[in-house]
Amino acid sequence: MDIFQTIILGLVQGLTEFLPISSSAHLVLIPKLSGMKDQGLAYDVVLHFGTLCAIVYYYRCSLLSMSKSFFNSLQTRRLEGDAGLAWAVLLGTIPVGLAGIIFKNDISINLRSVEVIAFATIFFGLLLGFSDWLHSRMDRVRDVIRASDVLIVGCFQALALIPGTSRSGITITAALLVGLSRQMSIKFSFLLAIPVITLATLAKMFDLVNESAEVDWLMLTLGFIVSAITAYATVVFFIRLVDRIGFLPFVIYRILLGALLLLL
Repeated sequence: MDIFQTIILGLVQGLTEFLPISSSAHLVLIPKLSGMKDQGLAYDVVLHFGTLCAIVYYYRCSLLSMSKSFFNSLQTRRLEGDAGLAWAVLLGTIPVGLAGIIFKNDISINLRSVEVIAFATIFFGLLLGFSDWLHSRMDRVRDVIRASDVLIVGCFQALALIPGTSRSGITITAALLVGLSRQMSIKFSFLLAIPVITLATLAKMFDLVNESAEVDWLMLTLGFIVSAITAYATVVFFIRLVDRIGFLPFVIYRILLGALLLLL
């Protein structure tokens, strides 16, 4: 893989991992427009690891506080400090983990078509728009996550296994629908990404062990750096921007992207 392709893939991974615009749709679109070949499993692992490092670094203070509060809660049996948020992230990951184990083969075989990705991109984009519209008309929004929120958002996250859905998009949608504030919806969604990306990366690493392909460490390192820097910048930009403009621009973009996939 050459430098240009490595940089493009790193940029795409970093931009689409946390924006609610579907990374699957872009990974289908780019080869169609550019003629790029599949990057291989090693690049998948490294690019995902880059985005993981970015989000862990961004929330490093919150994660440290959550970790301390979580272990304290095991001793005191009380949810003090950030213990509630830590438990919410842990328990909210269970539905997508179970769904991934049960439906992995079915999804990879039956739901990887361009049509499915295009329609999912459009449909779940419209659902995001509806949730944002409904959220703007709520009398009160919350920054405190309830047990019912964890269950609903966690189950919605399992839908992200459908290509074209967008993991961040569907979890933000669910969080807005249950009445969490925009900023808490984004934070909860991004924190939920950490165990999900970790598990996905580990699963791909196990598959990578069985591969005998040669590895270009220089290009892998470049891809990691590009994806990590891009993902971090995207998170900072998105969190600052969304309070000003809402999610409508992302909804419009998803509709146009899905339509473009159907036309190609």
